[in-house]
Amino acid sequence: MTVLEPAGNAAARRTPPGSETPALLYAVAAVSALGGLLFGYDTGIISSALLDLGHDLHLSTGYREVVVSAILVGAMVGAPVSGVLSARWGRRPVIMAVAAVFALGALASALAPTAASLTLARLVLGLAVGAASNTVPVYIAETAPPAIRGRLMVLFQLMVAIGQLISYLVGYALAGPGGWRWMFGLAVIPAVILAVGMLPLPESPRWLVGRGDQKGAHAVLTRLRSPDTDITTEVHDIAALCRAEQNAPRSLRGTVRVLCSGRLRPALLIALGIAAFSQLTGINAMVYYAPTLLTDAGFDGSVALLTGIGIGVMLVLAGITGALSVDRIGRRRLLLWLMPASGAAMAVLALAFLLPESDVQRWTVVLALFAYIFLNGAGMQTVVWLLAPEVLPLSVRGPATSLATTTVWGFDLLIAVTALTAVQTFGLTATLLTYAAMNGLCWVFVFRRVPEPRGRTLEDIERSLRPRAT
Repeated sequence: MTVLEPAGNAAARRTPPGSETPALLYAVAAVSALGGLLFGYDTGIISSALLDLGHDLHLSTGYREVVVSAILVGAMVGAPVSGVLSARWGRRPVIMAVAAVFALGALASALAPTAASLTLARLVLGLAVGAASNTVPVYIAETAPPAIRGRLMVLFQLMVAIGQLISYLVGYALAGPGGWRWMFGLAVIPAVILAVGMLPLPESPRWLVGRGDQKGAHAVLTRLRSPDTDITTEVHDIAALCRAEQNAPRSLRGTVRVLCSGRLRPALLIALGIAAFSQLTGINAMVYYAPTLLTDAGFDGSVALLTGIGIGVMLVLAGITGALSVDRIGRRRLLLWLMPASGAAMAVLALAFLLPESDVQRWTVVLALFAYIFLNGAGMQTVVWLLAPEVLPLSVRGPATSLATTTVWGFDLLIAVTALTAVQTFGLTATLLTYAAMNGLCWVFVFRRVPEPRGRTLEDIERSLRPRAT
């Protein structure tokens, strides 16, 4: 995800705080954020579907991990490829193409006759998931005025959580032999709505300026801004930003050389470190496998699915909490406050599985799981998509942020292909305690390395992260 702002947020100062925001701007954010809902639904639905499709298609533990992981492999490809395509063809047509791929992948998953065909269909879905995670936030960021940009961008993250909640509700309602096909197929509906809804929406004004079409960008911004906004000056600010980006490396070799340079190393370490810890702390192991793990631990199947719905509710509440807190409390402080509590909740969950089976034990498991999901979601899962664009230098923000996004999906894949195997090999308690320890290591990393971007310009953050000459 790449967030680009005019230098010093000058446009924000020229937009009166009480100005009326056109309805079209909210339509842009709401319709494009359906990509986030599809992102959340298609990554979350496998949790419920896995209980029945594992039996229907006779999947081993290893192959269950393959089916879950296929979407993540696709996402690792879809994220960087979408960045290249949207830079060339524009954000709007790429999002429409992503909607078509979502629909195709959902339909193919629903009709898959074998485990191999289902894996391939989930791989196609992953291309759309990765592309949505990289392109939709960029489109929202580049159409929104700075004064409400953060609020509208968080809408995408909230829609991801809502999509996951819907997936758990649908999974519970359609549980049973063959129900997993309907679970996958229903995702076609929001995909079609996204494709049709994008038709009347404008192209990103920043992309238009980058292509030399300042007149077109002026026309778009006139539709997206209140009448008293200084559109001409905003277009000039965007053009100045585009000229600054001309210093960015143009070749793959030049990009790699800059990414490996010493001056970028502190910022890149922060971006990639947060990306890795967002998965190593265990959130998606719970999202993907919680019903399976609870069923294997002796919970009734319906109870496990209901617990999945609770996870979805916690994700939505965490998204709302994170949205309200990240600008008031700050990114760094939010992580330092919540990650120790997140690790403690995961440790309680791990140790609860050692207790004798009883109502107290079951309630301890469920409440600790919910607490972990909320705390990790409100902290790490809120910050991970915001921090990289804020700390990475403008000249390489595009490729460096794509690298951070790919790192998120890469470590997500690592967790997906190892979680069930680790539980079988080392036991559930040992595996969960490892995730708890990762929450602690994340706190140390944030304390030692991560600056606080809140209230600072992107230029100030960039200067502060440059290595000092010795």
